[in-house]
Amino acid sequence: MQPLGTAFRRWRMRRILKRHPIPHYIWQKVTRRMLVLKGLDAVQMAHLREMTTWFLDKKSITGAHGLEVTQSMKVVVAAQACLLILNLGVDYYDSWVEVILYPGAFRVNHTQMDAMGLVHDEANILSGESWLRGPVILSWDDVEQDTFHFQAGHNVVLHEFAHKLDALNGATNGMPPLRRGMSRVTWAKALSEAYDTLCLQVETGEPAFINSYAATSPAEFFAVLSEYFFTAPDILKSCCPSVHKQLTLFYKQPALR
Repeated sequence: MQPLGTAFRRWRMRRILKRHPIPHYIWQKVTRRMLVLKGLDAVQMAHLREMTTWFLDKKSITGAHGLEVTQSMKVVVAAQACLLILNLGVDYYDSWVEVILYPGAFRVNHTQMDAMGLVHDEANILSGESWLRGPVILSWDDVEQDTFHFQAGHNVVLHEFAHKLDALNGATNGMPPLRRGMSRVTWAKALSEAYDTLCLQVETGEPAFINSYAATSPAEFFAVLSEYFFTAPDILKSCCPSVHKQLTLFYKQPALR
């Protein structure tokens, strides 16, 4: 007999699938073009469709600056977001409800304090942003480019939703809640050693083994690593085998490409 909690979750999922199905023609048209999904088998794709349906029922995906968001666009975002939690579960996306799509890169203003304690206003042009307890914000131009035109280690949807996983411990610091049986010490050792190596390469002007943006902070390092894990696992495994092993344990997925 299933535990009551498990039975209820399955009942709730069946209810969502019945009441808010994704039209078959939209699912097929969109997902067959999504390069990051090419390594999934039929069973995994069916599970991903269920989770994508749940995501679209529970999360609002809206456009900004006049962008009209179609059902196909919603599936593009939701399916890739759910790829990260395919074997983690929907609970990993609790406590927030909104995704905002801008037509292209968007401008944000942040207040920063420097080492001297002086406060500065900084303006940046971004392709994505993930708020700790708020929405995920994405540039549709970048989502479309990363989804349908492969570039190793680049996927803004995976990047920003990896931040959501990282934030589950209350801060984005490269230490998401690990699976049962995983060692925080082993995780920290593998990622910190690779991070220090990357930072040294960037500081000395050596060619970086992955996107140098990952050297910005441990949080960005984890997000970029997640991009590589799903889009270019061979590169990640070659340059950082211990990191690749930890991400395989965390996401509980083999290399997809």
